[in-house]
This record gives sequence, C-alpha cells and structure tokens, in this order.
Amino acid sequence: MLIFPGKKAKTNKELIEQIILEKYNHYYRLACSYTHNQEDAEDIVQSGAYKALRSYHTLKDPAFAETWLYRIMLNECFQYIRRPRHISYESMADEGDWALGSREDTYADVDLQKALHMLPEKDKAVILLKYFEDKKLEEISHILDENISTVKSRLYRAMKKLRSALDDTAVQVQDSNKPYTKKAGETT
Repeated sequence: MLIFPGKKAKTNKELIEQIILEKYNHYYRLACSYTHNQEDAEDIVQSGAYKALRSYHTLKDPAFAETWLYRIMLNECFQYIRRPRHISYESMADEGDWALGSREDTYADVDLQKALHMLPEKDKAVILLKYFEDKKLEEISHILDENISTVKSRLYRAMKKLRSALDDTAVQVQDSNKPYTKKAGETT
C-alpha cells in the first residue's frame, strides 16, 4: 500500500523523461530505418515521447520502462507506415534530385536497406532491434509483446530472407558485369 500515491507516478514520469533523453538517438535511428526521412523520423520520436509522457501512469513496472518506450516508438513507426501519403510536386522534384545523385547517400549499404525495407513489419522490427539496437532476444520479446520462441523464429526467417535477397542482388550485379559471349551453336 502506497502512503503517497503521487510519489510513484512522479518517479515514473522522471524515469521516462530520463530514458527518452538518454535513448533519443536510438529511437531516432529506429524511426529513420522505417521512414528513410529525417523529418518524419523526428516527428515519430517526438510523437512517441509525447504519448509516453502523457501516459506515464500506465507504466506498471518501472523495470520495463525502456522496453515500454521502445514499444511506443515501434507503434508510432507502424502507424507511420500505414498512414496514407499525400505527395506534393515539390517533394517529387526533391526525390528526382536524389535519384540524379545530387544528394549524399547516408546509408553505408543500400542493398541491405532495400532488403530490409522488403521485409514484413514485425520481421524488420526483430532485425532492427537485434542487430542495429543491440537488444537481447528477451528484451525484443518484451518490446514486441511476443513469446521468445516467436521472436527467434521471426529472426531466423528474416535472416534467411535477407540472405536470399542479398544473394540475388549479388548475382544480378555479377551478371551485369560479365560481358556476354555467344556459345557455339547458340542463336540470338
């Protein structure tokens, strides 16, 4: 029984504020991996932080505050993906400039980013949390609110899909670099 019920709520709010400040870059990087746009990623993180601070009283166990926040940020990312997009002429012109190479590419491995983008949302979330955010499988299962065996199977399946997609890309690159030579008896 709490003698001062407001005391626990205040410490939860302070804990959430502290975690948001410490992990802001992690949340931003997570959002960027879904949006591929800095401004949208910033909006997602700000919206997630706002929702977390607004509903801090629903946090039941302060020990799981970090996973609770990751879950909120992931939900914001998923909502962003599902949201219909309205494209303006200016944004199309900006994308056209990017396609022509006038902007700097910020991703080290574009093929990996494309392969990640092709994964289903939950499989992509497991990969991002495991390899880009260095989360343990137990933490990922808490964040995604799934059984650990489900997380393991998603990780295995997603890794298999990524390998296949990256191998296909490597084969296409190798094939495009080889000069075509006509074999004896072959017709064109």
